[in-house]
Amino acid sequence: MRTKRIGRCVLAAALAAGSVATASAQSAPKAANVSQVTFNKDVAPIFQRACQNCHRADSIAPMSLLTYKDARPWAKSIRQKVSRREMPPWFIDKNIGIRSFKDDPSLTDKEIATVSAWVDAGAPEGLAADVPPARTFESADEWHIGKPDMIVSMPVAFTVKPENSDWWGNFTVDAGLTEDRYLKAVETKPSSGGGLKVVHHAVTSLVYDDGTPGGGTLNEYAVGKNGDVYAEGSGKLIKAGAKINFNMHYHAVGTPITDRSQVAFVFYPKGYVPKHVMNTMLTPMNDDLDIPAGADNVRSDAYFKLEKPSRLTSYMPHMHNRGKAQCLEAIYPNMITETLSCVNRYNFGWQIVYNYADDVAPLLPAGTIMHTISWHDNSAKNPWNPDSRNWVGFGNRTSDDMSRSWLNYYYMSDDEFKKEVSARKAAKAVLSSQR
Repeated sequence: MRTKRIGRCVLAAALAAGSVATASAQSAPKAANVSQVTFNKDVAPIFQRACQNCHRADSIAPMSLLTYKDARPWAKSIRQKVSRREMPPWFIDKNIGIRSFKDDPSLTDKEIATVSAWVDAGAPEGLAADVPPARTFESADEWHIGKPDMIVSMPVAFTVKPENSDWWGNFTVDAGLTEDRYLKAVETKPSSGGGLKVVHHAVTSLVYDDGTPGGGTLNEYAVGKNGDVYAEGSGKLIKAGAKINFNMHYHAVGTPITDRSQVAFVFYPKGYVPKHVMNTMLTPMNDDLDIPAGADNVRSDAYFKLEKPSRLTSYMPHMHNRGKAQCLEAIYPNMITETLSCVNRYNFGWQIVYNYADDVAPLLPAGTIMHTISWHDNSAKNPWNPDSRNWVGFGNRTSDDMSRSWLNYYYMSDDEFKKEVSARKAAKAVLSSQR
C-alpha cells in the first residue's frame, strides 16, 4: 500500500481546464535523427509490437500495416495519430497514479519520435535486409485463453438487420454444470463469420435460481478486450446449476449478419480450491446521472467499500459518447486518499481493461473505499456527442450515458496482506538504494 497523497481538487481543476483532451501534454517526444530512419529497420518493429494485431486483414482496423506498401499511403495520418497518442488506443494518463500494466501497447516517447522522423524524412522504405521476420497472429476463431475446457453458446442465434437502431437484449442458457468448479480463465466473444462486425459488447454473468450473483459479472467482450486469465492460485467460482446470461449490444452495419456469441472456460482440476477467489465489481450505476444540455466537465461520483484486505488486479472505465475522463481513487481507513489510475481521454469506441502489473497491483486494507470519479462533456465541441441540445441521464442506449467502472479483485487474509505490504516496502527500499 502506498500512501502518497494526491489532491482531488487539483486533479479536478486540471481536468476541467482541458488537459484531458490534450494527449500531447503528457510528453513531448524528442526528435530522432531524420536522415537515418527507415521503415524496414526502425518503424516496422514498432508496428509489429503495437499496431499489427489490429491493422491486418480480417481484423478490426480499417487498413493493414503489415508491409511498407500497406503503410506508406497512410504515413502522415499515422504520424498525426501516434503523436497525439490516439493510436495505439491506450488512454491511461501516464503522469498520474500507477504506470505499469500488463500488455501495454502504448508507444514510448522514443518510438513516437522515430515514427515522426520517418514521415519527416519522406517515409523511406530502407534496405530489404532490414525487414524483421513477419509476425504470426492468432486466428479470429482462436481463443486467447488457450484451449477451453467448456464452451457455452447463446441459446439462439440473433440476426442484425441491415438498417436498424442499436439493440440490447438478454439471452440466458444453462451452463450444464453438475458440480462446483473454479475458473482459471474465461473469455467471451462473438461468433465467427461476421459477429465481430455487429457486436459492440457482450457481457456474460452468472445467474442462479436462488438469486445469488455468483461473484458478480463473469466477463465482457468489447473492442480492445480479450479474455481474463487469473493469476496462478486465484480463480472464480461457478456453482453447479449455474446459468449464463448474455447481455448483448448489437449495431447495424448495412448488411444482415447473424451472431451467436459464446463464452469459454478453462477450469482448475476437479476438487481444486484456489487460494484466492476472484470478484468482479461493477461500481454503482449512478442511476441519477444528470448531464445538462450543452454542459462540459459534469462530474459524478460512485463509491464501493472493501470489507476485507484486497488486491486489485484490473480497472476498466465505462461511459458512453459523452464520457470525457475518469479516475479511480482509494480512500483509506485513515482518510488518506490516493489516485490509482486516470483515463484522461476516454473513448467509447475502445472498451479497454487496464491490468495492473503484479508488482504494483494495489494492496488495499479492509475498509478502503473505492471512489470512481467521472466527467462528461455534453457540449457541441464534443465530436462524439449525438446532440448537445438534449439533457442526458443514465440509460443503456448509446444516446444515454453511464458512469461506472469494472474492478477485478480478490480478498486476502490479514497475515497475507501484511506480508505483501512488507515485501513491497523492502523491494522499494532496495530499488532506492541502487539509484
